[in-house]
Amino acid sequence: MDYKKIVADAVFKAIDGQVATEDIYSKIEKPKIAKNGDLSFPAFILAKEMHKAPQMIAQDIVANIASDDFEKVEAAGPYVNFFLSKGVVSSDVIKDVLTKKEHFGDNHNGDDQVVTIDMSSPNIAKPMSMGHLRSTVIGNSIAKILTKNGYKPVKDNHLGDWGTQFGKLITAYLKWGNEDDVRRDPIHYLVQYYIRFHKEDIEHPEYDDEARVWFKKLEDGDPEAVKLWKWFRDVSLEAFNQTYKKLGVEFDTYNGESFYNDKLQDVVDTLKKDNLLEISQGASVVDLSDENLNPALILKTDGASLYVTRDIATAIYRDKTYHPVMNLYAVGSEQTYYFKQLKAVLKKMGLKSASGLHHIPFGLITVNGKKLSTRHGNIILLNEVLDESVKIAKQQIVEKNPTLADKDKVANEVGVGAIIFGDLKNSRIDSIDFNVQEQLKFEGETGPYVQYANARSQSILRKAQDIEIKADGNSLSDEDSWEIIKLLQSFPDVVKRANEEFEPSVIAKYSLKLAKSFNKYYAHTRILSEDNELGARLALVQSISIVLTESLRLLGVKAPKEM
Repeated sequence: MDYKKIVADAVFKAIDGQVATEDIYSKIEKPKIAKNGDLSFPAFILAKEMHKAPQMIAQDIVANIASDDFEKVEAAGPYVNFFLSKGVVSSDVIKDVLTKKEHFGDNHNGDDQVVTIDMSSPNIAKPMSMGHLRSTVIGNSIAKILTKNGYKPVKDNHLGDWGTQFGKLITAYLKWGNEDDVRRDPIHYLVQYYIRFHKEDIEHPEYDDEARVWFKKLEDGDPEAVKLWKWFRDVSLEAFNQTYKKLGVEFDTYNGESFYNDKLQDVVDTLKKDNLLEISQGASVVDLSDENLNPALILKTDGASLYVTRDIATAIYRDKTYHPVMNLYAVGSEQTYYFKQLKAVLKKMGLKSASGLHHIPFGLITVNGKKLSTRHGNIILLNEVLDESVKIAKQQIVEKNPTLADKDKVANEVGVGAIIFGDLKNSRIDSIDFNVQEQLKFEGETGPYVQYANARSQSILRKAQDIEIKADGNSLSDEDSWEIIKLLQSFPDVVKRANEEFEPSVIAKYSLKLAKSFNKYYAHTRILSEDNELGARLALVQSISIVLTESLRLLGVKAPKEM
């Protein structure tokens, strides 16, 4: 039920239709303080039309409203506060949740339109560190939220599999590498070679020259360079996919930078044809002064391409292949200016989807206040963090519930879920200082706290499995139940807002509120008491579990039924 519409219709009738229902509807709001009702209408917007003081209009509206949908209607200065009938609303909301189940909150706003998401994008021959977590889980959650809002996301893992770093890596491998070592533990040794290169090239600048030569050989298709590059790429993808499997993240395409090598000349030719390419100090640029931006550097003085050249080629390819309504880039906030330039160039080129390009920025992830850097050897491997988290979760489960079946499965769902939730509960623009012990607490704003609330609800339902669950919520009028009902009712709006803001934390924070309200209800109510309200209480508990499970799913987190 759309209770805002019910309020709007009631106000419309009370003022004899002097203002359109749509205008009334748009002004209805939820009071910030619960004692001021469930919905509120500001009467001062009618003052000019009705030639009366807002306070008088509010009083007149209250006097002319008669409806079973409201327990009471009060005037508070210029506001008309509506208190919904708890029993009626409870019944409607619970029926809606139990009927739609996991599809509660779905909408068709996206109209099956495609949205591409550039996400994760680790560099080949480097391990996935904690620094890769954010783009991966933020992009994955946004894809799930988009689907729930009726869009068709395409998750593109735009691998960093090209560039001068491969000249450095090939040089390092040929100087210090050992094939047996790399075959035994590829990522570990490749990273060590890369780190050593950056340490030694300080005293040996000629190494940089060698690296440039090897990358030029790679670009020219030299057999030895290409063989090493393909080997580095294959072993890296194997390692990446182990981590993605643990996170439960899948992709629709892995088109890395190398995929666009043969498409770069078309970019340059198109820019020239459209008279967009200019020469500045020997380099080729696109002037963006009309957008108050610095020129976009397309080709260096030696004719070499840059990131923006490849990203233009990528955007053109996605536009032709997927016809997206939006192109999302889940990339750190330090690249904000770059994406303004990219969007400006694409708009000048007349790319159809250019206006739908959105940078989805996020803050840094640090550990003990230190920024992570592969080059300087300050790496914390994501794989190791996930394994450690699962290990700690297993220890907690053994201590708290030693008879639990499927301990390993639950430990994995709790441990991995804690890491994902610990990231997504924060507004993505905020930076995070990571602490695995804090993420795994069963109290406070953590994934395990929400998971445990759901497991508790499932435990109640198992104990009452022979009792009929009734969606009749007319008897659920106590304050604790009402707090939950209002949260359940708001879930569809939460789903829409998370989509509009590209913000998974909207879902995470909602799930924490719902879990907290359920735990309060559990503490104050004898849910399994055998009385006339038992069926309705169980229906409420089942509704809570459905929405908690779906909220966690939208974040990419599992919801174990036992913990």
